[in-house]
Amino acid sequence: MRLRDEVRDAVRAAGPAGGAAAPAASSARDGGRTGVGGTTSDLTIDETLLLHSAGWEPVDLVYGVSWWSIPWGVWQWSTGEVQEATAAFAGAVDQAAKLLRQECEKAGGSGVLGVEIGIRVSSHHVAIELSGTAVRRTQGTRPTFEFISDLSARDFVLLTRAGWWPLGLAAGASFVVAPRRTARQWAAQQGQNTELPNLTEALYLARERAMERMQRSGAAMKAEGIVAVKLREGRASSGVRVMQFVAIGTGVHLRTGEHRSIAPTMVVALDELVRQFDVKSLRSASTQ
Repeated sequence: MRLRDEVRDAVRAAGPAGGAAAPAASSARDGGRTGVGGTTSDLTIDETLLLHSAGWEPVDLVYGVSWWSIPWGVWQWSTGEVQEATAAFAGAVDQAAKLLRQECEKAGGSGVLGVEIGIRVSSHHVAIELSGTAVRRTQGTRPTFEFISDLSARDFVLLTRAGWWPLGLAAGASFVVAPRRTARQWAAQQGQNTELPNLTEALYLARERAMERMQRSGAAMKAEGIVAVKLREGRASSGVRVMQFVAIGTGVHLRTGEHRSIAPTMVVALDELVRQFDVKSLRSASTQ
């Protein structure tokens, strides 16, 4: 009952029923849109309430996707890093993030939270899909775009309370074709449990270059760190000798000048029923 009342109060406070000045304020936050209905988001109820307590509210689900082609034959006729695939990945991420930002601004949002990242790599193309919830400040005038982040609403509120701020997605990838084994190596490894150094070295090379590119991406947006990094590594779907390493996270910077420590608070539920039982009754039941 208490949670339902809190949800109802939050919806009423965010809706146009609070007074005559509410439609004008709502129109200003929506970026001048008219006929706007309710919000749509993939946030949970507790995340929505937490955002409201921090001065933010969800606006709408937004989406950005981009497909970039890879020239034919680059996987078959080369060894080492495939620059064409790496460039296609970087271009697809930038374009998908740009489209995601455009949808966020069109919806009247100031940023995107909880971005889900879909990656598909084939022999002929790279596809990047980004989807998340556009959010905006509950107080203020026309919103201006501020960030894209794969942080959850809880992590976003915790981060901002500590004095930090998300900037955007920092991404890096590398695709490396491992060299073929010689006939002697192939014959020597038959029937044995042994390491395949060509695949191991290819994955290490892909990891090193992908992490370097992600760090450069964060530095380009003047981030002081990258958090919530998600990794994808292993064989690519385009071939058994193609090793991939993808790293994507959220670039952050210290906005207040110094880090603020957050003291943990204890939450004790007061409406939980205390269940008691008689130990003797259990003993007597076991003897029967």
